[in-house]
Amino acid sequence: MQIGESLWREGPQKITIFIDGCARGNPGPAGCGVIIADADGRTILEKARYLGKATNNVAEYTALIDGLREAVDLGAREVAVRTDSELVVRQLKGEYKVRDVKLKTLFAEAQRLSRGFAVLDLAHVERENNKEADRLANRAVDSFLGVKGKRATAAGPPNADPEEG
Repeated sequence: MQIGESLWREGPQKITIFIDGCARGNPGPAGCGVIIADADGRTILEKARYLGKATNNVAEYTALIDGLREAVDLGAREVAVRTDSELVVRQLKGEYKVRDVKLKTLFAEAQRLSRGFAVLDLAHVERENNKEADRLANRAVDSFLGVKGKRATAAGPPNADPEEG
């Protein structure tokens, strides 16, 4: 057995998770995207998931929970989470209260998962620094809506011919 194989089986100790959620219509067709990078910045996991009809905040929390569950499965001990959702960051840091009933359950699950890591660094990033997670979240919705190469709107998929409707 090579040393590299042994370390891989144990999982990366330190990772960064980039998350994003999107909803078209808020609520509307929603998706979430998760990217996990190792300590060297190499992507080790990408995940896009369609969520059905949900709000943007539900999609953001779902992305966080998906990312934290993947981190647990990988055996990570030190986790940095990067999101463009200021609401999620401020609620988890206790700066904002969670008032929405649906978010309270997701908030509690995110807190529960967070306690399983030796270090959890949760930080807000600008949208420009979270484009890949955004791409995955939108891809999940686009895949469900059957959109090829174009973004759908809240009203549905874009027309192939701009002269139509």
